[in-house]
Amino acid sequence: MALDSWEEKYRERVAGLRPPDPLLVETASAVTPGRALDLACGTGRNALWLAQHGWKVAAVDGSASAIETLRAHAFAHNVCIDAHVADLEQGEYSVEPTHWDLIAICYYLQRDLFETAKQGLTPGGILVAIALMAEPGKEHSPFRVQPGELRGFFEDWEIQHYREGADATHGAVAEIVARRPLTSLTD
Repeated sequence: MALDSWEEKYRERVAGLRPPDPLLVETASAVTPGRALDLACGTGRNALWLAQHGWKVAAVDGSASAIETLRAHAFAHNVCIDAHVADLEQGEYSVEPTHWDLIAICYYLQRDLFETAKQGLTPGGILVAIALMAEPGKEHSPFRVQPGELRGFFEDWEIQHYREGADATHGAVAEIVARRPLTSLTD
């Protein structure tokens, strides 16, 4: 979806906030809060939940309306979120290397972002990703992963969770929770 289309979608959206992704909640609840980065955060349902549960959160989205909504929700819930408007596809946001304890990329697919996000995690850090999967009529979409593709981005990582299947809201999805090795494979 083009950035202008997302901007329009967020401007028209009712002020309510959907609940956070259950996979993110389950994953983040099992570890000690630290620094979290929510890439392509939309209106910030995951970022807000993380901040409310003790995480120091940065959130990035290309839609100014989405970030405005996120900031309003953060203010209303008395939490601090470092929110940025940046087009990830244009490289307008740099993921700081070896800085984040958790990175979430939920319902956004930019294949070249995975390597950058992986490098942004501290050793032992966790990446949570959920992507739409190819379905009949959408087999060749650049915004949908093929079966097994998402897992392939995390070879040599500890896969804590991997699932491909139906999602009540989005249809076919692939989801992964992967932990960065504590040491590099070359050590």
